[in-house]
Parts: sequence; C-alpha cells; structure tokens
Amino acid sequence: MKIKSIKQIRNLSGKNVLVRVDFNVPIKRGKVLDDTRLHASLPTIQYLMKKKAKVILVTHIGRPEGKVVASLKVDPVVKRLSELLKKKVLKLETGNWPSYAKASAGKKMRLKLLEDIDKMRPGQVAMMENIRFSPDEKKDTGTLSQELANLADLFVIDGFAVAHRPAASVSGVAKYIPSYAGLLLESEIKGLQKVLQKPKSPFVVVLGGAKMETKVPVIKKLLPLCDYMLVGGGIFNTYLKAKGYGVGSSLVDMEFKKEALNYGKKKKVIKPIDVVVGDMEGKNYRHVKLNKKPHQICKKGEFILDCGPETIQLFAKYIKLAETIVWNGALGVFEQKPYDIGTLSIARLVASRSKGKAYGVIGGGETLQSMDMVGMTEYVDLVSTGGGAMLEFLSGKILPGIKAVNEK
Repeated sequence: MKIKSIKQIRNLSGKNVLVRVDFNVPIKRGKVLDDTRLHASLPTIQYLMKKKAKVILVTHIGRPEGKVVASLKVDPVVKRLSELLKKKVLKLETGNWPSYAKASAGKKMRLKLLEDIDKMRPGQVAMMENIRFSPDEKKDTGTLSQELANLADLFVIDGFAVAHRPAASVSGVAKYIPSYAGLLLESEIKGLQKVLQKPKSPFVVVLGGAKMETKVPVIKKLLPLCDYMLVGGGIFNTYLKAKGYGVGSSLVDMEFKKEALNYGKKKKVIKPIDVVVGDMEGKNYRHVKLNKKPHQICKKGEFILDCGPETIQLFAKYIKLAETIVWNGALGVFEQKPYDIGTLSIARLVASRSKGKAYGVIGGGETLQSMDMVGMTEYVDLVSTGGGAMLEFLSGKILPGIKAVNEK
C-alpha cells in the first residue's frame, strides 16, 4: 500500500495545513493526566512548523455526543501541547461549530475563524475546539467537512486511532482538498504492513480482551499467517462456555459461540491450561487447573479473572521463540490485584523479546496501559496508538482515513 506522505509536499511555507490528530486524552481538574498521544504527534507538528506552515489542529475528546461539554474542552490540551512544543499554541474559537449555529451567527463565526487563521504567522500552531461538539462530525453529515476544508490548503491525517472512523474530520475533509499522511500515521501503516506482508517466523499472536466482535475478524485474517495464536480473556471464556464448562458469572459472548468453538479446535490456537477465579474485589480467589473434559470451574458468584501460573509458563515458551509478535488485549482483570499477574507477565515477555530478537507490535488501550505499568514500553518496536483501528487494519479492512491518503 502506497500512501501520500507530507514529505512529498514540496512547498509548505505559508500554507494553511489542517491536521487531524488524536488527542483524546484523560483530563482531570483541567490537567492532562497522560500526554502519550501528544508526544506521538509531535514529530508531524514540528515538521510542519519547521517548513513554515500554519498548523491548524483538530481533535476530539471523549464522547460529548454533539453537545458542548465544559469538561471536554480542549484548553488543558492546548496548555500541555504549548509546554511540549515550548511555544504558545493558539486556541481558535469555533463557538458551537458553524455548521449548526444559527445562520447569522454561523456566518460571523466562519468569518472570525478565517480572520484568526489569516493572522497566524508561518510556523505557528493553533487548535480548534473539540470537533465532537458538532453533531455532524460522527457520521459526516451537514456541511462540516466542507467548512473544515475551506479553512485550509492541505489536509493531514496523523491520528491512526481515528483512521477507522468515517467522520467529517477524518475522511470527510479529504473529499475537498489534497490529503496526506502525517509521520505518525505513516509509521503505523508501515509497521503493521510488515506484520501482514512478510512476518518472520515463528510469528506469534497474543489475543485477549473482552470483545469477541472485534477479535473474530483478526483471528480469521491472522490465523493463516501466524505459527501460534495464544488466546485468553473473553475469547477463551466464550470457548469454555460453548464447550460445556461451568464458568459462573465470567464474561462470555455467546453470539460468537460457533466461532469460539471453531477457532478453539485449531492446533495453532494455544489455550490456557489453568485459571484464577474469584470475586471482583480480589478478596477471595483460587487457582483452578483445567481438565480436558468439561467440568465446573467457578462456584456461584465467581468469575474467571486471570490465566494461571502454568499458562504463563506455557505462553512464555512460545513468546521466547518468536521472531514476530503481535499482542492486543489483556488476559485478565489486570486493574485489580491479584488478577494482574497474567497480563503483566505477558507484557514483560513481549517487551523482552522485542527490538532485535523479534519484531514486536502492541496496540489497544489496556495493552498499552499494562505495558506502561511494567515500565517497558520503550522496548517494543511498534506501539500502535489505535486499538480499534489496529484490529480493523490487521483484519484486512481498508480504513476510511487511510483510503483518503492512498496513492491511486
């Protein structure tokens, strides 16, 4: 897949460049709690600044559902980004977004926005208000995408995490002005293509998490490519339930019972051989070995909340042999001790095998969080900023945001 990169643009000086970033970060009491996503897009922003472009950033924060929510305004992000760039980032006022403001107010706001952008100096950075304050963003309705395009000469998509959204500020703008991939998007696409095109063998995939719906297409795509697929979490729970094991109150998704049974039978699919069950508070828990014949795993009120020590040893054997590793999804409720042992052990194993010994790729909020908890993120080759986008890309889908910057 060839994409149009911002490096291909010959002259950026003085050009208005609209950049769709993903700065959907946690905010509490007016402060950004985790600035990882800001750091990820710094190379693109700094590149455009160096080339003397006028950089207009667009992001969403949270799920305001088309309404103005004070706690989801971009001001804390503007402040933190200014600190990281060591230059003041302007805040462009958009009111209630021109596309759904009253006709007269909307016209005034559009003119004011254009004036403010016109006053920007080459190399200056500005950010617009939370794009999801507009009800037209999510499904690219109304005239929002055209109004955004009218503000700029060029459009850059840098937020891989939103590349799977057919939104006004993602694929919508690209209909109207020349569009390119930012450095972050470009690096993520190249990194994931490496996994899909010529992965070095043994290729090991580790899949956990809760949503079978997002995992089934990935299993279908990657199972023929990989040598081993290690599964846990909701995927495995569903398999156990479908086989007739008593899983108590454990998370299952019986809508995908057939798929769980089908893929669970494959020789490549390596399943846990023991689990930790207990209550959600972690006060009462116990270790259960799994027999080949279905049996009662959980008592009343118990959940399967982690894989057991023998499973960790089994999974370690495969990860230590890997030349290519892809990991998405926690293997247990790692936020609650003592159910963090399985997921954090996998995090350490994947990181220690990556960069040099194997090509390691991780993605998804919980996966990144667990890697951060063990302090080994820097040892992974590709840390994908997009969980859902990564899964859709790996399942073979053409993402709307990537299609927009495809070289025809």
